[in-house]
Amino acid sequence: MHDLAEKWSVPPAWRNATIEVPGLKIGAVTGLHQHLVSGDLAAWAEASGFDGSAVGAFGQAEGIRYSVRLARDRLLAVSATPMGVATGWFRDGFAVTEISAGLQMFEVDGPASDAFIARGTTLNPAGQPSAGATLSFAGISAIVYRHQRSLRIHVDRGLAAYLWTWMETAAANIAAGP
Repeated sequence: MHDLAEKWSVPPAWRNATIEVPGLKIGAVTGLHQHLVSGDLAAWAEASGFDGSAVGAFGQAEGIRYSVRLARDRLLAVSATPMGVATGWFRDGFAVTEISAGLQMFEVDGPASDAFIARGTTLNPAGQPSAGATLSFAGISAIVYRHQRSLRIHVDRGLAAYLWTWMETAAANIAAGP
């Protein structure tokens, strides 16, 4: 029987993984708490203490706790500290699911970030942020927004090795120039 694992890229040790070329630095972000929230988002904001507003694609998130809009009634809550809200269904009309282990997050920084974005999506990063942060990036579904001065990208963990390989190639092409 064939070993089908040979076809897949071996993911790097995410804690130490970095790609660095002139004008661009890409790294994996680990240790953040991520919760998927569905339903009545105003009730979630009141129960959790999170601000009810959430950023969309290329929107600007600030601080150590913030929300990213995925759909009209769904968001991703991200925090550097434990959130202090239980998971499950709440009578107030929302559900919370711990999803930290299911998503891999990457951070992109540097003056060549816009060139990097242009290789990953057809959306204009300098344009008006969209309502939802979920978009097609490098041919896969991703959550894309800005945090502080960096670009953050969340993908399903099963697609992280693929995206990492894509990012290595894109960074090398950017470094090689036009």
